[in-house]
Amino acid sequence: MQRLFSEVHCKRRGGFSVKIIEDQTFDAERALYGSRDIMVKDCSFDGPADGESAFKECSNVQAEHSFFNLRYPFWHDHGLVIRDCELTQACRAALWYSDHITIENTKLHGIKALRECSDAVIRGCDILSPEFGWSSRKIEMENCDAESEYFMMRSFGLRFTNVRMKGKYSFQYIKDSVFGDCTFDTKDAFWHAKNVIVRNCTVKGEYLAWYCENVTFENCRIIGTQPLCYCKGLKLIDCEMEGCDLAFERSEVEATITTPVVSIKNPLPGSRIIVPEVGEIIRDIKEATGTVQTQ
Repeated sequence: MQRLFSEVHCKRRGGFSVKIIEDQTFDAERALYGSRDIMVKDCSFDGPADGESAFKECSNVQAEHSFFNLRYPFWHDHGLVIRDCELTQACRAALWYSDHITIENTKLHGIKALRECSDAVIRGCDILSPEFGWSSRKIEMENCDAESEYFMMRSFGLRFTNVRMKGKYSFQYIKDSVFGDCTFDTKDAFWHAKNVIVRNCTVKGEYLAWYCENVTFENCRIIGTQPLCYCKGLKLIDCEMEGCDLAFERSEVEATITTPVVSIKNPLPGSRIIVPEVGEIIRDIKEATGTVQTQ
């Protein structure tokens, strides 16, 4: 399709002009490849040509109130703002290998919607995307809803606030991250995580955070069987635990728990667990010398 531009010269940081493209439909392969300093508004990326990679190798791109129904639109981009847009289920692998990204009030509904990206801020978005966020760094997410499997695997420098996430195998192998006021309904979350703080969150799901290192849960509600096993440097500060049996197996842990625990198994030397009540303390290996103190 022929490109139709409405060019507007507007003073911006750096003093360059921006090309504004409005009310257009694009379906060609690499429709806007290599573009710089452009804004698309009320556009549709859809059609019979079924072209991929609309914005590949672009910089300083803004997309507003636009519809994306084709694959791989934003790859290898630098400086990207996506606002009030819809990326459908057919818009697979939408953002890969890109940096300095802002996404606001947008539907991200294609599989693997974000991968190997950096310096991204995601606000007010609806994410329905299996395998979202792999191997990314410096990702801020705020006031979002997400449904995904293997969410954010092998990423680091995450800062999440008020995020509601549902799906299995989340946050595995992440590093150097902070979560606040979030709700996670998941399974096998935070496995092999390192240097992570989870504060004022609800985490529901079995087998929480096995094999993690230097992870802290503060003022959290933890729900589910067999949490927090095989951990090193684990801390719980004023946390609630519900339905938690066989907790802390072979872990090095310092914990203050405010609710009764079903059972604790084999806390390792140096551990100190303070809990109001515990149904059963299981010590069936000689190394299980950690302290469990009831109040």
